[in-house]
Amino acid sequence: MNYDGAIHDLIPGSNMNKYLRQTLDFLLFSNIFIAMCAVSQGMVTYWLLQVKPHEYVLGLLFCSTLALYNFSILISKPDKPENSGFRRVRWIFSHYRLMITLTIISVVAIIPLSFFLSTSSRILLIGLGLISVAYNLPIFTIHDKRFGLRNIPGVKLFIIAMVWAGSCVLLPILEIDGNNAASITINETILLFSKRFLFIAAITVPFDIRDLFQDKSNELKTIPVILGEKKSLLICQGLLAAYMFLLFTLTEKIDKDFFALSLTIILSGWLIFKSKWKKNEYYYFLFLDGTMILQFIMLLLFSTIPL
Repeated sequence: MNYDGAIHDLIPGSNMNKYLRQTLDFLLFSNIFIAMCAVSQGMVTYWLLQVKPHEYVLGLLFCSTLALYNFSILISKPDKPENSGFRRVRWIFSHYRLMITLTIISVVAIIPLSFFLSTSSRILLIGLGLISVAYNLPIFTIHDKRFGLRNIPGVKLFIIAMVWAGSCVLLPILEIDGNNAASITINETILLFSKRFLFIAAITVPFDIRDLFQDKSNELKTIPVILGEKKSLLICQGLLAAYMFLLFTLTEKIDKDFFALSLTIILSGWLIFKSKWKKNEYYYFLFLDGTMILQFIMLLLFSTIPL
């Protein structure tokens, strides 16, 4: 597999490609980019609710995402990471001290940031953290066989989507409610959570499709392992279609935000469709994950268009 092909085509000139690739490797493989995605998703929630963002909530989203993703990777170190077929694995364990340092800094930063949260937000954050740890660590035992939540057949996708939706939707809403910044109804909360859940679930499935053979060898019963690649891609599009259905049927008015979210879903569906052929690591970690940032960028862009 040619993991560098997509980057080499971006900017001509070998030196520029080298520096661009090194920068992208750092942002993507250190999980700083996915932490930025979490911040963007939090910003989407604040934008749609028309409430000023709380900096400490965004800071917590960044630090907790960085800590959890790095923790997940570091505890699953392969025997010989330098021989891995994945550029990401080789990069991470060749920069092991950097990864440890980033993880420690993010964990330490969570502590003072959490003091700014309301009690209900802290409870939510602790609950999501425990679920995330139970997802990664083999803390359960059946017949002397240890396993984590990710090993339960078909559950992995829903846990990831639930944790992301809980962090990026419920956490901001709890803080908005706790600070009396706005009145958010139960129906609004359920709708926002449901749409975010569907969106995150849809862009998560292609990663499991990419790791299909690896998950089989690790005895992980993901949706693609159970149903196969073609049916899993159909599930992706079905999840996005469900999002569009909620957007069309439950949106009170057709405004700029409606068009921004609709276009993002269409673009996400196209990227997921293309992922069938694009087996490039950058494609997944930059473009597919990047749809979470794209969603906020589209909201910003459409807000400048006169309608």
